Amino acid sequence: MSVKIRLARHGAKKRPFYRIVVADCEFSRDGRFLERVGTYNPLMDPAEVVLEKERIEYWMGQGAIPTTTVKSLLKKEGLLANPA
Repeated sequence: MSVKIRLARHGAKKRPFYRIVVADCEFSRDGRFLERVGTYNPLMDPAEVVLEKERIEYWMGQGAIPTTTVKSLLKKEGLLANPA
């Protein structure tokens, strides 16, 4: 079972709102997930990101791999160290 931290899209047409979830890689994008660990609203200026940092650190310690988009959000929030 490979676990990923990724975005699940919600909201109306042309009005996206994303939940940051921990899910098995075999589950569908907006389907089942193990835990919701944050939200991302790209329509706000600047974009609004809310994270449950303790839970994200826990899941990454358990081997969860963030997708590229989530990884960039985590770097902007200071949760991941930038490789020099």
